[in-house]
Amino acid sequence: MGLDVGTTGCKASLFDEGGSLLSSAYMEYPLEQPKLGAFELNPQRVWESVRRVIADVILAVPGVNVRALSISSLGESVVPVDQEGNVLGNAILYMDPRGLEQAVILEQRIGKKRTMEITGVPLHPMFSLPKVMWIKQNQPELYDRVWKFMMFGDYIAFVLTGICVTDYTLASRTMALNISSKAWDSIMFEAAEIEMEKFPDLIPSGQPIGEVRRDIWQALGIQSTTLVIAGGHDQACAALGAGILSDNQAVDGIGTVECITPAYRSPILGPKMLEHQFNCAPHVIEGLYLTYAFNFTGGSLLRWYRDKFGQTAEAEARKLGISVYDYLSSSAASEPSDLLVIPHFAGSGTPYMNPEAKGTIHGLTFDTDSTHLYRALMEGVTYEMRYNLECLEEAGIPIRSLRAVGGGAKSDLWLQIKADIMNCPIEKLDVGEAGTLGNIILAGCASGVYRSYEEAVHVLVKPVRMFYPNQPNQSLYAERYEKYKALSSAIASIY
Repeated sequence: MGLDVGTTGCKASLFDEGGSLLSSAYMEYPLEQPKLGAFELNPQRVWESVRRVIADVILAVPGVNVRALSISSLGESVVPVDQEGNVLGNAILYMDPRGLEQAVILEQRIGKKRTMEITGVPLHPMFSLPKVMWIKQNQPELYDRVWKFMMFGDYIAFVLTGICVTDYTLASRTMALNISSKAWDSIMFEAAEIEMEKFPDLIPSGQPIGEVRRDIWQALGIQSTTLVIAGGHDQACAALGAGILSDNQAVDGIGTVECITPAYRSPILGPKMLEHQFNCAPHVIEGLYLTYAFNFTGGSLLRWYRDKFGQTAEAEARKLGISVYDYLSSSAASEPSDLLVIPHFAGSGTPYMNPEAKGTIHGLTFDTDSTHLYRALMEGVTYEMRYNLECLEEAGIPIRSLRAVGGGAKSDLWLQIKADIMNCPIEKLDVGEAGTLGNIILAGCASGVYRSYEEAVHVLVKPVRMFYPNQPNQSLYAERYEKYKALSSAIASIY
């Protein structure tokens, strides 16, 4: 079984040893906003949702024996838990501004360059350490009662087993892990004035944590021998689920956020990594490292179009019995658009990381219609990700092929646009949820179902189609990409 615990919902999927999906369940949960601009997640509500999706997938397959399960989760946000295992409050989410002043303190005490050299992440208030500093300074009574600050994956594993540990990939999202030694770093904790003992012990992804507790398995209907296996950060698990096992490979996760995740052999911590605000994180596979190059808009930009301008398209799609996105793709302009879309509708991701950035649609004329705009939205996101590929190469992380997963990978039109703009082959995979599949691989290898990650990937990860750059579109896009960069640079100066 694979569990994926996200910011807005959780999913459980059950596979047999041959890789066939037996059952799956998903449940959403709301974010909480105690005041304007604040964003929190209720850990108890998350656990209740996880409990229900596990129960649902078990009920769908009567008599099933779950040999092992593994968990992927969002990063950064930590759950405050006391010595008795009680949750003391909500988790502050990564987009919450709390921690901004504390990040400034860390910059004064350590500096951005040294923080990157130690932790592999650019100094930023989104990470756990500044958030915990905020709790200590503003909620000292709560802080004093905390036994452990757990990531969400850690917390769910703790509820299931009674054992508190965290893996390296989630630990790297705290901004307190030494990326070279894979140990908690005393310099970071001392600068933050936080006790290292308040964070969990460290273990590698794929290592057994323990068996599901008796009271839990009786309530859930899981076998008493079910092993809980250390999982990882959702993007790292998605990389494994896409079969990213060697250098120069990367997964392009086209979800709400688009994220390109390449793998490489040893930590890369040079000045270009800091300049472009890339991270260096452990892979769930020992001996490999990952970087997350991302844009906050991916599929969410197409959803924005659907919600604001797609009423007619939705009605036509219902008549034809197809999804609205399939309809919009089929009716999109057949040739590259003259429009240039800067896709910073929710601020910019790497390499800018500017929350004040805004989206732009440039080149509108009286001849512009909805078919041009829809294609231009796909192109704009892809131009932005091509720039990320160039920045990755500057930093010493060249990418020669991409594997596409996520909801956006269902669009053949978008994948061909990507191949043409990026001038890079794009391989489409038959993978519904790469993060959950990564959990399945971790659980299957740890429990002896598969002898190696390579064998598991061979069984579970199934390529569907390869998209290659085509002329004349590749040359047209190369010219328009240069205009895109000039436009993006000019607009950036405004913000």
